[in-house]
Amino acid sequence: MKAIFPGLSRSDTPERIYAHRYIIAISVTLACVLELLDTSIVNVAVPHMMGSLGATLDEITWVSIGYVVANVIVLPISGFLAQLFGRRNYFILSIALFIFSSFACGNATTLGGLVFWRIVQGLGGGGLIATAQSTLFDTFPSKEMGTAMAIFGMGIMTGPMLGPTLGGWLTDQYSWPWIFYINLPLGGIALFLALLYMPEAKHKQTINKIDYIGLILMAVGIATLQLLLERGERLEWFSSSEIISYALISFFSLSLFIIRQLEIKHPIVDLSICKDPQFSAGLVMTFLLGASLFSTVFIFPVYVQSLMGYTAWQTGLMILPSAMASGLAMPISAKLVARGVSARALIALGAMLFMYGMWQHYHFTTDSGMNDFLWPMIIRGLGLGMIFMPLNALTMANILPQQIPNAAGLYNLTRQLGGSVGIALSATLLAQLGDAKRAALNEHVIANSAQTIERIAGLKSRLLFMGTPETLAPIKAQVLLAQQIAKQAQMLSFAHLFMLFGIAMLCVTPLLFVMKKQTMSAGSDLSH
Repeated sequence: MKAIFPGLSRSDTPERIYAHRYIIAISVTLACVLELLDTSIVNVAVPHMMGSLGATLDEITWVSIGYVVANVIVLPISGFLAQLFGRRNYFILSIALFIFSSFACGNATTLGGLVFWRIVQGLGGGGLIATAQSTLFDTFPSKEMGTAMAIFGMGIMTGPMLGPTLGGWLTDQYSWPWIFYINLPLGGIALFLALLYMPEAKHKQTINKIDYIGLILMAVGIATLQLLLERGERLEWFSSSEIISYALISFFSLSLFIIRQLEIKHPIVDLSICKDPQFSAGLVMTFLLGASLFSTVFIFPVYVQSLMGYTAWQTGLMILPSAMASGLAMPISAKLVARGVSARALIALGAMLFMYGMWQHYHFTTDSGMNDFLWPMIIRGLGLGMIFMPLNALTMANILPQQIPNAAGLYNLTRQLGGSVGIALSATLLAQLGDAKRAALNEHVIANSAQTIERIAGLKSRLLFMGTPETLAPIKAQVLLAQQIAKQAQMLSFAHLFMLFGIAMLCVTPLLFVMKKQTMSAGSDLSH
């Protein structure tokens, strides 16, 4: 397709592209940061949106669900759409749609309007990540690919972490529409730089035929899978007919989609690249990386806010060191890989660091403070940051240049689904572990034991000192004891969940033995 946006400077020579490679990297990474920021920034503003729009908690969740569902539908076909419209055209159209829908979200006065524009925003945002990644593969020479992926990785890793911090500050200082308005100036910068400097794809494929049936099957299958993950815990999973319906529709749609894509001549998602063991092993590992990243970002704020009473702003400040540590680790790991250090060794080291960070999280208590959180959060961020770039390099090592857009779409979809599965699993396990831990603690609270009598007596004395009537003090003391047990049970649940993610990351590292090729074949080699 002919370029819709030929650029302010029309000379896309290799020398010009190479000279502006860092500006291009900043442009596409900034767009990705905004896209990922909007997956988590909304969560802290939920109470404000409920009051402003007159919505219930169950209704307001569709503001998040609509965005994520639209996002995951577009991710796997972003390579196909980039080939259809031209990668440059598609990226610019995507970011323009994202900016416009962000403005519309901030101006929405009804729940229906906000959900609609969040879906449009998700459709625009879904095309940014994979397109950005394939752009960097074309823009940077192979010897600098590690640096390019480190810049890209900083956006991917820090975007979800910064969401609660920025969202909390904007909501407290201004109002909830500003969590969307913030996209306008930042998105405008990314759009201007893309118009000015972003090149067209080096390796183009002509789209002869569009598989509409495959497109519908994929959209239905992924949408219902995401709805299942988003609403499963709230509806008690398979005890709900709605969840059963989602599961059946998703299973049959995705099964038919996979069969069709493997059989037809012009698939919208080329699944044949999954025959490469190194790429498939990378997908498994990035699935777990996504689960570890998004789930720990999800459960840590719940822990400090529900058990320790921290505000969204305070929570964001505690997460910030982890984001900064990831940002520091990625360029360092990129330099090490460029100098010949084994990418597999760096991933293994990152997994061990992450495990150690989770082991420190395991020892958090209800009395832990900000100083206790600092180093465990930094170590967690270092571990995840050290994994990201080498894993990306190993996964893409056997992928041909013309396959990069398709592979990048699958790779990023897998990480996104990993995050969704991880969050759904975390929510379910928190509830189940909480019940189990509470029952276990209650077994040790024997009514006539000296320890129980002493604790109740202490609570009763405190209540009497605070002015509670003599007749109510024994009952309130029992209630307080039950609340303390429930709080400790919840604390133990968080601790075990942190440890579970650490162990899972270590358990998947044997897949590194499958990933033997370190040099990427997809990097461009521009002369300068």
